[in-house]
Amino acid sequence: MTEVRIQTEDFNVSDLQQRLTAGRTASGAVATFVGLVRSTQSAEIQKMLLEHYPGMTERSIQAIIDRAKKRWSLLGVQVVHRVGSLLPGEQIVYVGICSMHRSDAFAACEFVMDYLKTRAPFWKKEYTASGEHWVEVRSSDEVAAARWD
Repeated sequence: MTEVRIQTEDFNVSDLQQRLTAGRTASGAVATFVGLVRSTQSAEIQKMLLEHYPGMTERSIQAIIDRAKKRWSLLGVQVVHRVGSLLPGEQIVYVGICSMHRSDAFAACEFVMDYLKTRAPFWKKEYTASGEHWVEVRSSDEVAAARWD
């Protein structure tokens, strides 16, 4: 089971996890990650605008998932990423991994998230009291993704 969704509306983590594990009796582990819009150290974010390239973004995320499936034994993978205008505290991304063993689930979840941060074509603009700016990929995110190569 693989699910990739790009959407403006919020998501329900419980519903997603239930769908991820439905009928998978060989599952021994589920690892999930939920990312939230947060303020940065330098400025209080009033809102964030996320843009993407429809079609290209989904294919890019599917390629990340395919790479994870070659590396670990996975029974199911879900990625839900929101786009549009988001406020601090709102959910922005969900990654769910189902596998027979926790080590595969944890590692694959971290891998997918690291690659989403650096390889998926999303563009983020932050709005603060001092103005707006496009967010660049952080070097720490690049380092985190590079360890998987």
